Amino acid sequence: MENIIARLLQDFEDGKVNRRQLIRNLAVAASSASMVGTVPLSGAEGTLVKVTKINHLSYRVANHAKTRDFYSGLLGMKTSDDDGKEKCSLAIGDLHIHVNGSTDPLHEVGGKSVPLHTPYIDHIDYDTETSKEAIVAELNRRGLKSQAKGSSFRIKDPDGFDVTLSAKR
Repeated sequence: MENIIARLLQDFEDGKVNRRQLIRNLAVAASSASMVGTVPLSGAEGTLVKVTKINHLSYRVANHAKTRDFYSGLLGMKTSDDDGKEKCSLAIGDLHIHVNGSTDPLHEVGGKSVPLHTPYIDHIDYDTETSKEAIVAELNRRGLKSQAKGSSFRIKDPDGFDVTLSAKR
């Protein structure tokens, strides 16, 4: 699944697909992800962090209002949590896209930060059936650096994409 999403994102960044095509393809990928059972972090033996669904995608954009109006107007996405300044959430069924026009620096994982540029897909957030403590233990066991925020952990996948693992709520 991660390879599919990585390919879709690369096609978008290379200009091979537009945002509409990317969203449609990600929605299809997310729908298929709901049929996935247990997914190991790296294929190695050990505790599995069981993914239950994609919680959200996070976009960094030049103008949140323009992006919001485009997706809600053209594709009928439902808007929520709009702060009227720089961010909102767009919904496709249960999948949310967090749109953020902030110029704040991006999240840092392992002491490295990605330079801010737009457009940019900031991260993919996966909900899990795993406790916060079990995620911490498994990330430590695998030697993966993470940035914790509440019950979520930001890590880098093997290709350098930001992935967030959210503990069971």
